[in-house]
Amino acid sequence: MHREFIELLEANADHAETHQSQFDDVQESQEPDVVTVCCSDSRVLQDHMWGNDEPGRIFTCGNIGNRVVQRTDAGEVVSGDVLYPVAHTGTETVVVVGHTGCGAVTATYDDLTEGVSEPDGISHCLELLKPHLEPGVELLPDDIDRTDAINRLVEYNVDRQVEFLTASDDVPESVDVVGVVYDFQDVYSGNRGEVHVINVDGETDADALRDEYPDLESRIERQWEY
Repeated sequence: MHREFIELLEANADHAETHQSQFDDVQESQEPDVVTVCCSDSRVLQDHMWGNDEPGRIFTCGNIGNRVVQRTDAGEVVSGDVLYPVAHTGTETVVVVGHTGCGAVTATYDDLTEGVSEPDGISHCLELLKPHLEPGVELLPDDIDRTDAINRLVEYNVDRQVEFLTASDDVPESVDVVGVVYDFQDVYSGNRGEVHVINVDGETDADALRDEYPDLESRIERQWEY
């Protein structure tokens, strides 16, 4: 048995001791306030970025590229992972969480510009991202460096996922959809690990967002106004 897993079990014992009573109200059902759609990345601390340690508060989804899109025989639909809490637990806020230096966005960018070879499972995920990112790749300046290109496309991807949610008939208009970027690479002004708001219900203009949400002014920031 790998020592790393043994250490996880030891840490879980502390977790279980701390949370004994915190499951009392959520053992039979859940009514999370928010569903977050995060990228599956070891550097993205999905609950900890919000300071959350409360069972039942946040319904967390994760996949490479923080996708909300699922492909079915009927075409592209909102992923059931995201739609479930909205449809069945009364959740009225969806937060799409991209992050700086995203590997899925990088791989999609490389596939669109050079072509890449990946195992079928990864290729499937990239194929879900490609049609949504391709217009963004075409908008990039010719002289942009690779790192800046990726981080601009991170924002573009978040915008497209938010757009897909707000356009879906399966997501009620009463549901707030927020797009953010989690920064651990000093791309945005602020501290490493901060979340920066870039999109609210499809509005991407940073100045307009600051005017509408003055309490969030210091956390609203974009790298790319395309």
